[in-house]
Amino acid sequence: MTMIRTLRYGGRTLALTATTLGVIAAAVPAAAEEQPTGEQIMADCASGEGKCSFNSPEIGEAYVGKPRQVSELLYNCTASPASQSMSWADTVGSSHSVGGSVTVGGGVEGIITASVTATYNYTWQSSHTETSTFTVTVQPGEVGWISRAQVMQRITGTWQTHYDDPKWGHYYWFVPDVITGPAPNGTDGKHSAVVVESRKMTAAEKKLCSTGSTQDRVFTRSR
Repeated sequence: MTMIRTLRYGGRTLALTATTLGVIAAAVPAAAEEQPTGEQIMADCASGEGKCSFNSPEIGEAYVGKPRQVSELLYNCTASPASQSMSWADTVGSSHSVGGSVTVGGGVEGIITASVTATYNYTWQSSHTETSTFTVTVQPGEVGWISRAQVMQRITGTWQTHYDDPKWGHYYWFVPDVITGPAPNGTDGKHSAVVVESRKMTAAEKKLCSTGSTQDRVFTRSR
């Protein structure tokens, strides 16, 4: 029996047979010469070779991501607690399950933005940057730094790609995807966090404190 499926495209209802449609699962390798990988489909979406849309987006509940170091390291080689103002910067981007990171200004970013805006009237951002300064207090013999955790959100949906001529044996390919990216502070009651963290110096770090220009001083080192 031949499978028939209808699809809205350009204001018309198309009857599509099994030879017209191609469906692949995210992160599943393609069989040789039979179907593309998700990465190949996304490359065609980004380049414009495939006429792509991101269908039925669903926004998940916001959550706070894992903290990550955003400042230099502050070493206290003195015998007393030391405080110092430190600058920090943090840029959090987006990724998707079938193609790695979402490139800012790329074709895929624009398709996702248009889809989410049309469905939810919500402005999705593929990247978010924050900078500030914070006072770090470090105990003697310890290392301190600033960490930040960004509010994140996942968007699930399905990529639909249309080719003017069959590619990999089909005019249409459908690829499920999960996009993870930054969300505005306060989304769903979740808030980004900036914290000061510290740890004891390692033996090698203590050696730095006992010799050279860092002896009995507070000094910083790059991340």
